[in-house]
Amino acid sequence: MRQRPEPMQVVKERRDRALATLVAGVPYIQFLNITFDRRGDELTSVLNFDETIIGNPMLPAIHGGVTAAFLETTAIIQLGWQALWEEIEGGRVDADALQPETLPRLPKTIDFTVDYLRSGLPRDAYARATVNRSGRRYASVHVEAWQDNRSRLFAQATGHFLMPSDSGSAE
Repeated sequence: MRQRPEPMQVVKERRDRALATLVAGVPYIQFLNITFDRRGDELTSVLNFDETIIGNPMLPAIHGGVTAAFLETTAIIQLGWQALWEEIEGGRVDADALQPETLPRLPKTIDFTVDYLRSGLPRDAYARATVNRSGRRYASVHVEAWQDNRSRLFAQATGHFLMPSDSGSAE
């Protein structure tokens, strides 16, 4: 006899708690006021506008360092979420028992190149990361950021990351 599947609302709540725990493990995300919108395994990060992120008040434009940090954070959280998703959905990790100190380690940046395509306007910004390659030791990620129109990017980036080893220590 087959076991009945869990109600979808229970599954959604478990996934949302796991994502919230992952994000809570990086205090800089709260400092920049970045939030994440989850639809299944796809994440969209949101850089919620605040006057403190303006770099050039004459334009005004979002500071380039904030833009770069937003893109890099999006890439790292996407890699962490992808790994955590596989653990949760595979039943290897109890999402309800996750704590920031028990989460899998996040990848470390090897290099990160940002293309500033236009000024970031004083409003919310959105970004999505695409994992081009993710192996046991190395991952390559592309990130795109936009504001009002997804087809009008204001920045994009490519990064390479050292993936944490299974034993919990970086190689």
